[in-house]
Amino acid sequence: MRSVIERAAEEAQEAGSRTIEAEHLLLAIAAADEDTTRELLAWAGLDHRAVGDALQREFEHSLGTAGVTAADQEVLRPRRGERRPSDAGTSAKLALERGMAAAGDKKDLRPAHILLGILELRAGTVPRALALAGVDRRELRARTQAAISDDGRQGPPEKPGKASR
Repeated sequence: MRSVIERAAEEAQEAGSRTIEAEHLLLAIAAADEDTTRELLAWAGLDHRAVGDALQREFEHSLGTAGVTAADQEVLRPRRGERRPSDAGTSAKLALERGMAAAGDKKDLRPAHILLGILELRAGTVPRALALAGVDRRELRARTQAAISDDGRQGPPEKPGKASR
């Protein structure tokens, strides 16, 4: 888990964020070399790049809603922060709390628990980005819960068919 948090801090720094947010945790999980979460995200058609693309679409969509166009990409490009953030923002705290609750004990916390915590967020950047990407969050959440419950005994989730997304 330490590596996920460290990677989330790097993602936040790259984005110029002063805090680690749920989107940085999701990017870190998508980049992690952990079979369960990699397979769960793959089922939804997500990898690190796809998550980044979905977050960018959400950013542009949010700007459009506010009447700002994404015509000047240089202005919209994130600026790398000078320092790596160490504080969790509201969305990350909530995702981590929910992940911890699913784990039951801090020593049992795995990336799948954090993914579940992220998927349980009802509002914010990540839910909007996943909706724009066409991800069935309810099904992905159910699959994540099942993977956690199985505790890896049955292996990774089944590969999706075209109709399962």
